[in-house]
Amino acid sequence: MNRVQYNVNGLLNNQIKTQVKNVLKDVEGVKNVNVNLERSSIEVDYNNTADEKEIRNGIEHVGCRIM
Repeated sequence: MNRVQYNVNGLLNNQIKTQVKNVLKDVEGVKNVNVNLERSSIEVDYNNTADEKEIRNGIEHVGCRIM
């Protein structure tokens, strides 16, 4: 199992948090998504069928910017 954490801009409210979780859970291989609004961070657990580039694209798709 792989784990990656991103600090992001744009995590403004629960609606965006839900959007991020929904997008990432649709990525094949993503097992767990933890979004922390207070820290503006996203932590993702995934296996080898997921691609980190696809995870990053999903985060940016909802309007967040990875720092």
